[in-house]
Amino acid sequence: MNSPTKTNGAKSLIILLLVFVMPVAVAKLVLAFDLYQGGATNKGELLSNDISYQSLAITNPLPAHWQLVYLVPSDCAQQCQNRLYILKQSHTAMGREQERIQPVVLVNQHSDTRHLGQYDFNVVDIGAQNPSVLEQQAVVVVDPLGSFVMRYPSVSDKEQQIMQGKSMVADLRKLLKLSRVG
Repeated sequence: MNSPTKTNGAKSLIILLLVFVMPVAVAKLVLAFDLYQGGATNKGELLSNDISYQSLAITNPLPAHWQLVYLVPSDCAQQCQNRLYILKQSHTAMGREQERIQPVVLVNQHSDTRHLGQYDFNVVDIGAQNPSVLEQQAVVVVDPLGSFVMRYPSVSDKEQQIMQGKSMVADLRKLLKLSRVG
C-alpha cells in the first residue's frame, strides 16, 4: 500500500500558499513603506478639493468655462509680464478648445495694472483680498464649477516659463478630454 505521506501534502500546501500570499504581502510592504512612486502624468501641482471661489468668498466670473487664473502682483516687473504673455499664449495654443477655456486675471487694490491693456483678458477686481493659493505669481487652473484644480508655481527664467506653458497646455488638453462640464 503506497499512500502519499503527510509531509508531501503539507509541503504542497505551503508552496501553494506562498505563491498566492507572498505577492500580496510584498505589495502591502512596498505600499506601507512608500517604496512605490506612482506615475503621474500631470505637470502641475494638484490642489485639495476644498479650495474654490466660494471658499475664498469670490464670485465665479465665468461659471461655464475652465479658467486660467492669475493674480497680478503689486509690481508687474519682467516676470509678471512674462507670466501674462505665457497665459495668453497658452490660451491661444489650445486651438479649437479655446472656447472652453478663458484666461482670468484677478486684481486687488495693490495690483499693478499698467501692462494689462496689451491683452484681452477677463479682469476681475477682488478688492483687498490676496488668496494664498495665488501668491508668488502662480497660475491656477479652475474648473467650471469654481474649484481650483491645479497650480503652476512661478519660475523666474523665461525659458522655464515657456516650458511651464507647454506643460499647462498638455495638462489642460487632458483635463478637457476627460471633462464632461465646461
